[in-house]
Amino acid sequence: MAAERGARRLFSTSSLWLYCLLLLFGRPAPGAAAARSGSPPQSAGASIRTFTPFYFLVEPVDTLSVRGSSVILNCSAYSEPSPKIEWKKDGTFLNLVSDDRRQLLPDGSLFISNVVHSKHNKPDEGYYQCVATVDSLGTIVSRTAKLTVAGLPRFTSQPEPSSVYAGNSAILNCEVNADLVPFVRWEQNRQPLLLDDRVIKLPGGTLVISNVTEGDGGLYRCIIESGGPPKYSDEAELKVLPDPEETLSLVFLKQPSSLVRVIGQSTVLPCVASGLPAPAMRWMKNEETLDTEGSERLVLLAGGSLEISDITEDDAGTYFCIADNGNETIEAQAELTVQAQPEFLKQPANIYAHESMDIVFECEVTGKPTPTVKWVKNGDMVIPSDYFKIVKEHNLQVLGLVKSDEGFYQCIAENDVGNAQAGAQLIILEHDVAIPTLPPTSLTSATTDHLAPATTGPLPSAPRDVVASLVSTRFIKLTWRTPASDPHGDNLTYSVFYTKEGIARERVENTSRPGEMQVTIQNLMPATVYIFRVVAQNKHGFGESSAPLRVETQPEVQLPGPAPNIRAYATSPTSITVTWETPLSGNGEIQNYKLYYMEKGTDKEQDVDISSHSYTLNGLKKYTEYSFRVVAYNKHGPGVSTQDVAVRTLSDVPSAAPQNLSLEVRNSKSIMIHWQPPSPATQNGQITGYKIRYRKASRKSDVTETLVTGTQLSQLIEGLDRGTEYNFRVAALTVNGTGPATDWLSAETFESDLDETRVPEVPSSLHVRPLVTSIVVSWTPPENQNIVVRGYAIGYGIGSPHAQTIKVDYKQRYYTIENLDPSSHYVITLKAFNNVGEGIPLYESAVTRPHTDTSEVDLFVINAPYTPVPDPTPMMPPVGVQASILSHDTIRITWADNSLPKHQKITDSRYYTVRWKTNIPANTKYKNANATTLSYLVTGLKPNTLYEFSVMVTKGRRSSTWSMTAHGTTFELVPTSPPKDVTVVSKEGKPRTIIVNWQPPSEANGKITGYIIYYSTDVNAEIHDWVIEPVVGNRLTHQIQELTLDTPYYFKIQARNSKGMGPMSEAVQFRTPKASGSSGKGSRLPDLGSDYKPPMSGSNSPHGSPTSPLDSNMLLVIIVSVGVITIVVVVIIAVFCTRRTTSHQKKKRAACKSVNGSHKYKGNSKDVKPPDLWIHHERLELKPIDKSPDPNPIMTDTPIPRNSQDITPVDNSMDSNIHQRRNSYRGHESEDSMSTLAGRRGMRPKMMMPFDSQPPQPLNHHIHSVKTASIGTLGRSRPPMPVVVPSAPEVQETTRMLEDSESSYEPDELTKEMAHLEGLMKDLNAITTA
Repeated sequence: MAAERGARRLFSTSSLWLYCLLLLFGRPAPGAAAARSGSPPQSAGASIRTFTPFYFLVEPVDTLSVRGSSVILNCSAYSEPSPKIEWKKDGTFLNLVSDDRRQLLPDGSLFISNVVHSKHNKPDEGYYQCVATVDSLGTIVSRTAKLTVAGLPRFTSQPEPSSVYAGNSAILNCEVNADLVPFVRWEQNRQPLLLDDRVIKLPGGTLVISNVTEGDGGLYRCIIESGGPPKYSDEAELKVLPDPEETLSLVFLKQPSSLVRVIGQSTVLPCVASGLPAPAMRWMKNEETLDTEGSERLVLLAGGSLEISDITEDDAGTYFCIADNGNETIEAQAELTVQAQPEFLKQPANIYAHESMDIVFECEVTGKPTPTVKWVKNGDMVIPSDYFKIVKEHNLQVLGLVKSDEGFYQCIAENDVGNAQAGAQLIILEHDVAIPTLPPTSLTSATTDHLAPATTGPLPSAPRDVVASLVSTRFIKLTWRTPASDPHGDNLTYSVFYTKEGIARERVENTSRPGEMQVTIQNLMPATVYIFRVVAQNKHGFGESSAPLRVETQPEVQLPGPAPNIRAYATSPTSITVTWETPLSGNGEIQNYKLYYMEKGTDKEQDVDISSHSYTLNGLKKYTEYSFRVVAYNKHGPGVSTQDVAVRTLSDVPSAAPQNLSLEVRNSKSIMIHWQPPSPATQNGQITGYKIRYRKASRKSDVTETLVTGTQLSQLIEGLDRGTEYNFRVAALTVNGTGPATDWLSAETFESDLDETRVPEVPSSLHVRPLVTSIVVSWTPPENQNIVVRGYAIGYGIGSPHAQTIKVDYKQRYYTIENLDPSSHYVITLKAFNNVGEGIPLYESAVTRPHTDTSEVDLFVINAPYTPVPDPTPMMPPVGVQASILSHDTIRITWADNSLPKHQKITDSRYYTVRWKTNIPANTKYKNANATTLSYLVTGLKPNTLYEFSVMVTKGRRSSTWSMTAHGTTFELVPTSPPKDVTVVSKEGKPRTIIVNWQPPSEANGKITGYIIYYSTDVNAEIHDWVIEPVVGNRLTHQIQELTLDTPYYFKIQARNSKGMGPMSEAVQFRTPKASGSSGKGSRLPDLGSDYKPPMSGSNSPHGSPTSPLDSNMLLVIIVSVGVITIVVVVIIAVFCTRRTTSHQKKKRAACKSVNGSHKYKGNSKDVKPPDLWIHHERLELKPIDKSPDPNPIMTDTPIPRNSQDITPVDNSMDSNIHQRRNSYRGHESEDSMSTLAGRRGMRPKMMMPFDSQPPQPLNHHIHSVKTASIGTLGRSRPPMPVVVPSAPEVQETTRMLEDSESSYEPDELTKEMAHLEGLMKDLNAITTA
């Protein structure tokens, strides 16, 4: 009623508005006759026709009936006047006048009495449609309803005798046709059976009894009551057995099956299981547990079946029924597919239009499966043609309207579930009646202009000289001149009416702007005659039409259009079927089709000629994506290609085994398995996991299986027996199954758990036996058998053992190195290794025999239970391995493969393994990566680090040896860590001087070129306010003096290399002492003690080359002999200089300053001891060494004078002595460096160096390494140390000697020294005599 009232209100409102509009803007009828006669324009009626409400109130629905009963199919339509109702059955109108069983009820419903249905006569079953007609308006049709008549009572399965244990579930089958299920009931002992929560009837008719009791025993039968006499099934006895008090395996009595249901319906997924103990039933959907207790739509029925009410689209999915009784679990699954009836997203709208216009009825529908759409006009099917077209899938376009196109248009959507209809009315107005709504949404762009209401006035005459200025196959361009009545024609618009010759339906095309006198008519047919006429329009309306112009479009080579609806789907792992339809514009008979296909990722397209509309391609690659397109051919040639469609072949089990299977014995009870996936071309799908099978090798024992899911490429097998050999194999899995497995690979667990926290020790022996082109290597394992040895690494090469490396099993005791060059010197190294790294190597060398050596080759075997059989055709290793440095952490490795063709293009499944390592630390393990090209980018390396690289090639089960190694050092990077172990101590005896010590950064990332020390009394001060002390070189200590007593200082250190500055260390606090006698607070240098010994240098010379004892004695004799002469000269010079010294100079020690630092010595004249003899290779001079009484002499210092006035003048006679003393005190004391806060105010810095640091080597000096012998503290001897001796300084530098220099010994000390020299001379004579 509300809709009716709204329609009436709309009718009255729109009628009033249109009536007023026509009174104000009356328009004359178009046509030349009215214009020529000058008759007044006609009003075309006092009012505009309005849309008439015409629709169904009730539509028929699908109905189930039984034979002999009565059925009513409801239908009611609304319209004014009342419509006439008719019925169609299966598309044909029913003659209800002469039908005594079917009659039309007053409201339009169809009544069928005494439904007839037999096996061969089914006159009432079928599809019914209600048709409503109003004579002056049109016709509409309802949705189609299906009338189903239940068949004759028939059982597809009947109950059978059975027994069940008390407390379990029982089922009694009674399967009937789906249309008979509502008429099925059960009886127990010939009495109606009442259903409840424990006893239910499944949708198919089966009876389910859960938690069976003794009262459930008896005779059961099912009955079909479908209108006729009841149909009884066989009787079956159900026996109830007592609980046996033992367990019974779980079995399904009824399993769920896949179902298809419609949204809004209800369904039951049956599931009944039996077993002892009685199982508990639960359901899961898509891996999620269903909560049946807290849901209103999900109910767990008796026995465990699941009922779903009011089904929604979200209910679709896979359902799992799980039965669990605590001892075991079983499950079954079923798929629920949810469908939806067609629904309208957008219904057609009513349309006003003029003749010759183009209109579009829009219709959008949804549903599952996707509905098909057809259009009906006044109850008749609309057949697509040149003027009725289906556009945008579902919309109806009508071109060139004529008066007969008026009526009701309905969009009917239909799928497997049902159908629906929606309609709209088309009213064609006279040309002098304006369209009410501007612009109408359903009009096309060609007809939406110039619809403004007209006014009274003169109309334009016909346009002149209409010609076709351009004629093509698919379009024609028309031009004309203005009408004679309006020569300027600036305000005129034009409409071009055209039609095919012989067709009454005319179309129109309007100009785009006033004054335009040309238009292009598109979408014409080739070689077709069209009739054109042009009508001018001004503000008063349409004028006179031009004379018809006949134009024929050009013919064209009629090639086929694209084949529509091309589809491709995989039918097997190696085949794909492609289907398509005949092109809509075939332009003649299609002779054949050509199907083009191409594998994704390739550029080679293949084709095949086909005469039908489908083709199945076989022999394709498994699980590979292909693209397809179709081209139709007619007698003129190939047509337009379709768009590409892509589809992937189905997956299959892998066709190859996993690669690179390896076993690693972890301990006495576990073995780690590693592998790589099969090559991509053989995977045939997504690898979902791997199956590992293993067994004991000693006998044919049971095989154990382990599944590894996902992409995991290793698995630890635990719980194995000690000292037992096991065989392993691995196979890859896809969703289709298991692929081929690898060959069996064996490994033996350890007898006991050995130590693997350190590398193995050195092998106890290594023996080599050279032959002409091979060397037999044999060895024995390390003596310490408590460390795990996983294998041995044999390195060999000409002159160097690093050219090639071969790894063998830990059981192996000999190996033959083959393919060697005759008469060549090879160096061989053997190292034992485990997971921690490689142990200490053992070296041997051997020279292969010449080609002419025909001596008998005697091979020997030393306890070799395992000997690998070499591959008869090994792969050649890659050559030309090069390492290109790209950055601080990246190196590109390139190589060549001589087994490839000249163009070096890889066409098979080979791959390369790149390995790399650094020798710092020595036990670093190799890292590996696989590549399928001839280069590999190694990333994540450490800066400023030397790496070695080698490559091997693998093809199938054949592999090469490792290639020659290539080396590369990554670029430097700024230090990424600060200096570590920063400590500060006060200088003993000088409380205002401190010593800063540190260690290099752990991540120096390059050669350290210096450090910067920051110190301040305020830890929170900005860093630019701290005092800066630069330290050149890689020294690890620095001295700062002239600090304030009893003051806290903070120190930070920053390292520097060629790339820049690194981060600062954390601030270290140090408080200077309160007085000169106390020591500061802070860390101290470790006490070396009197037993401290520098590292031994062995018997090597300063340059590291071995020197025989005979050569050393001869050299010593020569040096000492020449030295005796020098000693005498030095003593004479010393005596001469002693006489010239002043008393002031005798009280102080000598001090000197080198070119790049100052040497300081503590003590006075009482501390002076006779000097040791330093024998210099070239200068052959005596050099006294100061022996400090300090038991732990770490460093000494002598202040540098502040300016030249502080230096005492020395006459020239002292120059030579001073020069000698400067060099003689060089010794092993390093250059010390000193800095003070006061040094920034003009004081020159002092230099200092700890005892055990390496002294910096000054530039532009002769550097000599000598062996020294001296007497250490407490009389302990010290080994020789290398000493840096600079050449003599310039004279001006010599004059900078310190004020307190001393140049001579006391006379009694000189006498003692001479006596000491005489003893040395006697020793030298004895050596010479010997």
